[in-house]
Amino acid sequence: MKNNIILNYLNKVLENMPKAWLNLTTHRLDIYDEKLAKSQFLEQFEVLFNEKNSEASALNELPTAYDYIRLGHPLSCLVEWTIAHLNNTNPNNAISFSSKTVPILAILRKNLFANKNTRIIYTCELPDFFDAEILRRIYGYKFDLLKVENTSAISKFNGSTIFISQKDDICNFDLRSTIDFSINIHALLGSILVVNGEHNESYISEIQHVRRRETIAMTPANSLIALQFLISQFSIDTNKSNIKTNKTLVLDSIKAITGTKTKALVGSSGLSIQYAILMGLIHDALENHKGKAIKIVVPPNCYGGTNDQARRVAACIDNVEVLDLPVDGEHDMVDSIDLVLNKIANEDAIPYIIAEIPTNPRVEVPDLIKLRDVLSEVRKTATGNIAIDPIFILDQTFCPNVHFLGESEILSTIRTISFASGSKFPSGGKCTAGYCIGNTKTNALMEKIELHLRLCDNEATTVQYEILAKQMPSMNQRIHAAYANTREFVNFINNTLPDAKINFVSEALAKEGFMPSVFSLDLPTKGNTDEEREAYKRELNLKLINLMITKIPNESKYCVSYGQLNGCYWTVPATSTQGTTKEGDKDYIARVALSPNMDLELHKKVFLDFVKNI
Repeated sequence: MKNNIILNYLNKVLENMPKAWLNLTTHRLDIYDEKLAKSQFLEQFEVLFNEKNSEASALNELPTAYDYIRLGHPLSCLVEWTIAHLNNTNPNNAISFSSKTVPILAILRKNLFANKNTRIIYTCELPDFFDAEILRRIYGYKFDLLKVENTSAISKFNGSTIFISQKDDICNFDLRSTIDFSINIHALLGSILVVNGEHNESYISEIQHVRRRETIAMTPANSLIALQFLISQFSIDTNKSNIKTNKTLVLDSIKAITGTKTKALVGSSGLSIQYAILMGLIHDALENHKGKAIKIVVPPNCYGGTNDQARRVAACIDNVEVLDLPVDGEHDMVDSIDLVLNKIANEDAIPYIIAEIPTNPRVEVPDLIKLRDVLSEVRKTATGNIAIDPIFILDQTFCPNVHFLGESEILSTIRTISFASGSKFPSGGKCTAGYCIGNTKTNALMEKIELHLRLCDNEATTVQYEILAKQMPSMNQRIHAAYANTREFVNFINNTLPDAKINFVSEALAKEGFMPSVFSLDLPTKGNTDEEREAYKRELNLKLINLMITKIPNESKYCVSYGQLNGCYWTVPATSTQGTTKEGDKDYIARVALSPNMDLELHKKVFLDFVKNI
């Protein structure tokens, strides 16, 4: 009876749900409390459930579940809420993944640090993607594998027991007491993990963090299918999609956009592809440079996900260390790279450098000729041997149209891998998929990266390929149009509020192809002490953002995104994209991202009103 009530209500919710639940990749921060991610949304959803209220207007008023949809979203929350209710557990204990591998890795990671035994139990065959040898040798995870006829054969165990089941009925769980973690895997949709028992609830936050940094939640499209299957038990048709055609279109588009002829890889998100890059490079180093230390060099104030992920990888693997690379403000990227490469060479270690061009959030571009020269320089170890040359991992999210890698391009002679977040310009904000591609000097490395992308089951989904196939052909055109709006808005602010400091590319750099549509705005401040001036500036940031989203609610959003098709997005990096960055490296400035389609004159008018009231 209870189950029927839940499913009938759920059916009405799906009929009336806001379109944004399925179609957006980023959500409003003005109705979001990060400390209450998922729980605040579900608490208020539970109130609607108890009131039997499934009206569209009520659903539309629910708070934001997560700031980025790759972390989770209303539909993934509903999958988890429904499974929890049907299995008499807490919604926090159910966690959905787009990946079929990563929930297993999340548990193995925690047990690695806890030095706790793990056994992985399955009934039929292990999933094709599961490579026990690589997980042990490269990732350093420890576990035993055990095949059983059925779950009744699972005995007690001194450690964690993970039970894997491959099934169409992905929401139906066996939660007997001898199972600590039950993972249902669906060939098309992804996987759902249920943490079983109060004694295992300490795993939840760490599993969530793995989902946050190394993969994504089950996508909105697949979450909807899972819920519809649960309600009606219809069979899922996997033959509708033109996946091969769409994948070919996307890969060809990436080659054309980057000016390369090498093979591209497409992941479920920018961080998914970045994780594959790091693990692929580490795999290569462990095989080809045995015993040598690996140094991952990362700007301390870059996107928090990049920074955090690199440190998480280093924490798991011996001989891997993260080094800081100061890149903007008073620091020059080229000088910093020179210093850090000299240090790494002296130690006879392996350098992997991750850097954004332009930088985020200060939108700076280094001298590219000097960058090429410093990366190309032959260095010596302390014993006089030739040092290992660096691999440059270039985050091109802000300017994916610039050619760095093709024949005779500026970084064609240095081992370079470029990647971009697909939730930005590649998809126009319609999906989270990200991609990477290397120059001809990285072909062997790309094979290793592809292996780890497949191992982690982090390739882009069918729907993501479909979206990218539609959006990528117009990407460069949208970049030009959005840049034109941004340049005009920046010039207007310079004239209207000359005391403000704006970080944006010069017109000379724009002529070279660097045409971002994002800028950072350091508002003028006042006060008698540094603390007073900083507090005043932070308050002014929020005053500006609140004015914009209040006066232009259909276009101006308090969101974390860039490269969107419509409107204007505002955020403060220190409280959003730099969430896990060290406090001293955070930027409490306003970041503004414009689109090719927006009412620029109205935004100018509202900004002028703001200036008049400072």
